[in-house]
Amino acid sequence: MTNRISSLARLLIVGVLAGVLGGITPMASAATSPFGLSGTNTAHQAPATNSANHDQWLNNQVRHELAMLPWYSVFDTLGYRIDGTTVILEGQVARASLKPDAEGVVKHIEGVEKVVNNIEVLPLSPMDNQIRMATFRAIYGNSPLGIYGRQPVPSIHIIVKNGNVTLTGVVNNEMDKNLASIRANGVSGVFSVTNNLVIERS
Repeated sequence: MTNRISSLARLLIVGVLAGVLGGITPMASAATSPFGLSGTNTAHQAPATNSANHDQWLNNQVRHELAMLPWYSVFDTLGYRIDGTTVILEGQVARASLKPDAEGVVKHIEGVEKVVNNIEVLPLSPMDNQIRMATFRAIYGNSPLGIYGRQPVPSIHIIVKNGNVTLTGVVNNEMDKNLASIRANGVSGVFSVTNNLVIERS
């Protein structure tokens, strides 16, 4: 089952930065930009730390580097906060190597002096792996939600821990958000579903 998860993750590698639609989320803080940040890597040279556009530049860089992590997939969620020259990483990942990889790419961004890595590595569990695969099929298979799978990393992320499913990311409307819950709740072995999907602003 682990090999099946790895094979699926390879298919979901971030090949291009398509905004990742909520899979990588700037957490609430004065130094992060709004949720709809495009995430493109617009400049390589950092503005002066005390300049007006430094925070925006650093936010872009962090989001870009995290989105380009080669093993980042639909079964992971990453977030971050920026406090001056310190970046605080948050989230949950199914692949343990993503935690040090995320810290490694962020700490090499110009202007970052410290990285606090609060990313949680999800426990290894054959049952959780089965639930991941089954929930992925339920949401992205023969379902109207399949439209969200037409991206390098699908925009509905499926986080599974001890049989409990959390859905994160972005959808177009309330109906799709509710449908995602229904589909996940119908998966055998799921104890609970927490729906943290955000409706995309028009």
